[in-house]
Amino acid sequence: MTTANPANTTVPIDVWAPGAETVRLAAGDTTAPMTRDDAGWWHGSLPGAPDGVDYGFLVDGAGPFPDPRSRRQPHGVHELSRTFDPAAHSWQDGAWTGRQLAGATIYELHIGTFTPEGTLEAAAGRLDHLVSLGVDFVELLPVNGFNGTHNWGYDGVLWYAVHEGYGGPAAYQRFVDACHAAGIGVIQDVVHNHLGPSGNYLPNFGPYLSDAEGNTWGASVNLDGQDSDEVRRYIIDSALMWLRDYHVDGLRLDAVHALKDHSAVHLLEQLAGEVAVLSAHVGRPLTLIAESDLNDPKLITPREANGYGLDAQWSDDFHHAVHVALTGETVGYYADFAPLGALAKVLTRGFFHDGTLSTFRGRQHGRPVDIERMPAWRLVVASQNHDQIGNRAIGDRLSAQLDTGQLGIAAALTLLGPFTPMLFMGEEWGARTPWQFFTSHPEPELGLATAEGRIGEFARMGWDPAVVPDPQDPGTFERSKLDWSEPERGDSARLLAFYRDLAALRRRLADLTDPRFARVAVAYDEADGWLRLSRGETEIVINLSTSAQSVPVTAQGVQLAFADNADAAPRLDAGRVLLPPHSIAVLA
Repeated sequence: MTTANPANTTVPIDVWAPGAETVRLAAGDTTAPMTRDDAGWWHGSLPGAPDGVDYGFLVDGAGPFPDPRSRRQPHGVHELSRTFDPAAHSWQDGAWTGRQLAGATIYELHIGTFTPEGTLEAAAGRLDHLVSLGVDFVELLPVNGFNGTHNWGYDGVLWYAVHEGYGGPAAYQRFVDACHAAGIGVIQDVVHNHLGPSGNYLPNFGPYLSDAEGNTWGASVNLDGQDSDEVRRYIIDSALMWLRDYHVDGLRLDAVHALKDHSAVHLLEQLAGEVAVLSAHVGRPLTLIAESDLNDPKLITPREANGYGLDAQWSDDFHHAVHVALTGETVGYYADFAPLGALAKVLTRGFFHDGTLSTFRGRQHGRPVDIERMPAWRLVVASQNHDQIGNRAIGDRLSAQLDTGQLGIAAALTLLGPFTPMLFMGEEWGARTPWQFFTSHPEPELGLATAEGRIGEFARMGWDPAVVPDPQDPGTFERSKLDWSEPERGDSARLLAFYRDLAALRRRLADLTDPRFARVAVAYDEADGWLRLSRGETEIVINLSTSAQSVPVTAQGVQLAFADNADAAPRLDAGRVLLPPHSIAVLA
């Protein structure tokens, strides 16, 4: 941990290493002893300015290792840390009052593939595009320190550092400033359930990892064992750092179902409480969004009602129901979502699996949402996201299977449904570039193990392992970058215009941001392939079939329409709307 004091010529440096006999602070060719307190913290100081001094730790003669709370790793995660003074940035967002999640739209992006340059600075140059989509929050995939040049971000090992290839911590502060100037909040995706396979030196300092049950990605973090108080503090301090030192507006918490914590106060509840304290101090909303496959509303139930007090959670059930309704794909975990009634249930009750049998899991799964009391905005939904695309065998987007009308249907269901919508970068123009799983592990054996592991993961989904791209191939990364010439052409331009129209309509009609489940109703015809979503006095009517359909409606005026055939338009006729194949009509 680095604490800067510009008035002094030394920088205090502290590190927690409760089991060490000796810890020495290394800087350049010199080392200096550190002193230990009763809590297992070692204290020392570095000569020089608070910004730009390289250092590490020798623990019982081994090392030097980077600082577990390092803010910068200019030469990679295996090398020395560098001091960084977050207070040196001159913030320009003094008038920023934040954004509430209710009524908002999120845009998920990966810094390395959002632009050709793959930097925070280049991403800031595209903010006007996001403004035109009515985006309220940009959600960044993890940016913390990982080994190699490019990665999804979920192999991070230094949770306080910003990957140098993206521009480092100073560039991150400038990016947040630019977002706030554009009226956009920032949500940072953070990973606290596991560490990456290369560059994790935490076990050299203390019991950060648990000897108990692991998770899908390796050893679990020690959240409830001996000396776990400081491990929990390590996580929570990191979360507060993003919100405080980088002015971030919210955090997306990766795979919280993999957090093994049997404490009386779960880590998530503790985090929510401390974030609420910080929010009161800074005077703006600070949002916590969980990714969880548990379908458990306890996560988003307020602490006053004995929940964990998180603000929102992802609903994969929405994605699965939309995906099956549009593609007809029913392998693996998609099987239970085959009837159109699955989509109707998700739209009106939040979860499909709410205590029902999950055939993929082979057991009952989930709990019901209290639709009388729970606002629908607490569920974040997407028709596409980094996981649901990248964890397919070839990383294919919906645009690889669907026509433009069907892509418009996915957009309408996401943006006009009762939940908090999230878009994945490029979907707004039907990007043809894939989003594939990519790594750049310098260790050949680790790269081979990663590639083989990916193939094994696809066995239950019935996908052909022969088509799985090599994550270590640089071409896999390059193919996943957006092509910014696409939105200017043909159907891509038409789809992009529709996304912008949807955003404008969402802002104009109060029904479309009404969070009450009681104001949502769905009618559908399984055989004819149409669905009518009613939100108050507004009706979203969708034709999923390849033939024209006539659907009864009560609203009198078409506010917005879109069809696969640009020359065909839905029209009203005597209390019914006539829909061409693969089309949408919004009536109010």
